[in-house]
Amino acid sequence: VQLVQSGGGSVQAGGSLRLSCAASGSTTSSRYMGWFRQAPGKEREGLAAVGNYGDTHYGNTARGRFTVSKDSAQNTLSLQMNNLQPEDTGTYYCAATSSSAWYRSPLAPASYTSWGQGTQVIVSS
Repeated sequence: VQLVQSGGGSVQAGGSLRLSCAASGSTTSSRYMGWFRQAPGKEREGLAAVGNYGDTHYGNTARGRFTVSKDSAQNTLSLQMNNLQPEDTGTYYCAATSSSAWYRSPLAPASYTSWGQGTQVIVSS
């Protein structure tokens, strides 16, 4: 599956951004999808994920501020990010997998087999 991201950019603290990720190819290959981010010098962090039944999973960083959603008809994953802060600055990635082993750890990078190209988010104070 190919994942193409859009959205991101620069915003002031307290602002909002929306990221999108369009998956091409078999819908089975993108049955489970998630969002990650990586700040310079840090490990890739799982933010939010959506399972095959529309179940959502959030990491502590995203919970309460970010909302993940999936349009199954369009095979598109979105991440609405509100109240962004400077520490949210980083490169954001979407990811997908077809394996139900995903349920063991939906927010772990190792649970995914396909990745988007990444998009920059810069939050200024």
